[in-house]
Amino acid sequence: MNIRLEEIESAARVVANTVRPTPQYCWPMLSERLGTEVWVKHENHTPVGAFKIRGGLVYFDRLSLAGRLPAGVISATRGNHGQSVAFAARRYGIPATIVVPKGNSVEKNAAMGALGAELIEYGEDFQASREYAVQLAAERDLHMVTSFHPLLVTGVATYSLELLRAVADLDTVYVPIGLGSGICGMLAARDALGLRTEVVGVVSTHAQAYAESFRQHKAVECPVSTKLGDGMACRTPEPGALEMIWQGVDRIVSVSDAELASAMRLLFECTHNVCEGAGAAATAAAMQERSRLAGRRVAVVATGGNVDRDVFATVLQGSDD
Repeated sequence: MNIRLEEIESAARVVANTVRPTPQYCWPMLSERLGTEVWVKHENHTPVGAFKIRGGLVYFDRLSLAGRLPAGVISATRGNHGQSVAFAARRYGIPATIVVPKGNSVEKNAAMGALGAELIEYGEDFQASREYAVQLAAERDLHMVTSFHPLLVTGVATYSLELLRAVADLDTVYVPIGLGSGICGMLAARDALGLRTEVVGVVSTHAQAYAESFRQHKAVECPVSTKLGDGMACRTPEPGALEMIWQGVDRIVSVSDAELASAMRLLFECTHNVCEGAGAAATAAAMQERSRLAGRRVAVVATGGNVDRDVFATVLQGSDD
């Protein structure tokens, strides 16, 4: 997938009609804890609390321009992609159906419902929900909005364009991997700008599909058991994402649920920002690699802040001792 700078800049104009550029801050306490200069890209500050909104806006804009807006759409999600689809579909008056796994985040479900989506709970994990959504799309004649698509990648690449233009000479940027649009957007923006910034992917220790696929250089399906990193709970990797990751990612770091919890506490303490597990994953990885970061200018992407209140309260009451 080759995404040109002009395409990302065009997508940025579409996104800017609804979402202002999110900030990137260098928080002194966080930099002190990590022992180097660290910038946080705050995608938890969008209208749906996550970076995914950018892809949905661009995807539906392109459908509209092509005169191909469907009568109804369907998608599968753990929450943030579903909010993006529901948010964008509502702008065009299109009914949206969202399939979520059983036991999904209560508050993410409520947020999608508030955006007008019909929610269907099906399956034990995202992959099962995804397969069921494909089935329902055929049965109900709905347009399936997958979680990985070139237009989605181009849309979310706009946050990377903002970051890479705002902070010069970044040495390393850490990006969580769910199904892959976020990190592929970072790779696309970096390459389009002709930069040499090292891109490090982050996965859950309890969801190793992308880490194993990266290591073996072939698609590998792995079971998912993470309780806190639902945004990274991928069992089956996306082929298109893997191709970009194999070509452009320096390495992949795995972080445990305990490390995610520690990073969520750290971000709240140092920045007073709320991050969900996946949203804190980049920070968790940077903490794990702290010894190799001295003297480097580093960025971590806070991809989302949509964590249930009771879960976040439990996390904050925990200890790193």
